[in-house]
Amino acid sequence: MHGLVIAQETIPGANLWYPTILGVLVVIAAVGLFCGTPYLLLATNLGSRLGFLVAAAGLTGMLFLISCLWLTTASPLNTLHGRAPSWKAVESLPSEDIARSKIPAVQTIHQTGTKVNTTEQANVKAAVDSTVVTPQGGPGEVTVTGTSKFAKYQQATDYIVSNTYETGGGNIFSQFKVSVNGTFPVLHLSTHKPLYAVVDICPIDEQAAIVPYGVKPPTPVCDKDVSKRESLVFEKDLGSTRVPPMVALFSFALLFTLCLLGLHWREKDMRERAAVLARASSGSSPTPQKA
Repeated sequence: MHGLVIAQETIPGANLWYPTILGVLVVIAAVGLFCGTPYLLLATNLGSRLGFLVAAAGLTGMLFLISCLWLTTASPLNTLHGRAPSWKAVESLPSEDIARSKIPAVQTIHQTGTKVNTTEQANVKAAVDSTVVTPQGGPGEVTVTGTSKFAKYQQATDYIVSNTYETGGGNIFSQFKVSVNGTFPVLHLSTHKPLYAVVDICPIDEQAAIVPYGVKPPTPVCDKDVSKRESLVFEKDLGSTRVPPMVALFSFALLFTLCLLGLHWREKDMRERAAVLARASSGSSPTPQKA
């Protein structure tokens, strides 16, 4: 569960040498070994400048191909990837006051929205658990700040999700959204229509759950007090899973292109020099005399 820090995760005996200095030395040694060795071999055969261009072109070309794999793989695990798609809680209000929501698309979701299936409801339920449940520190764990402002339950079994509705979603030509980050406005451009989900939750009836010892616990039911029921509004965050691979793809493509241009310009200069030398040698040679 998020919000928990495991004390055993820290490196035992950490200091300035390990892992800071040792980590920097390992990176430098790896770059020198895997990038410096090919350059050394190429420089001894082609010269320092041409060897550097060939080595740089080979490295950036390989990184370009790898970034293509990062971008096209179905599940970019152990690669460059951004935020995964997730549900973000944006509003909470009593179930009977859903029409007073600040989001127009949510105000009539009970009438115009779509009731989700069991699979999607399970995905939303995971987001609900991480939003409304207060993290509890266990053995070897320390509870930290950063608890969601919507957290009000101690366990995920203290409440019931009665209904889940969705509205919105899909692609549109473009959509502009302005948010304020601190004191500066931030402009967001999206080609997707926002997808909202409204989850109706209610606390369980604790009195109905009390049964004599040995009797099978009954199925949890909602508390009879309607005023305790609330609707939690979520907005789908599409994430940025493909953004870092795409940035790497364009960056390595630019570097690879510059390396190829450098090789092309060098070859062009060599041809021009060879042509000048050829014209100079032909002009200085004596012309044959006729008998």
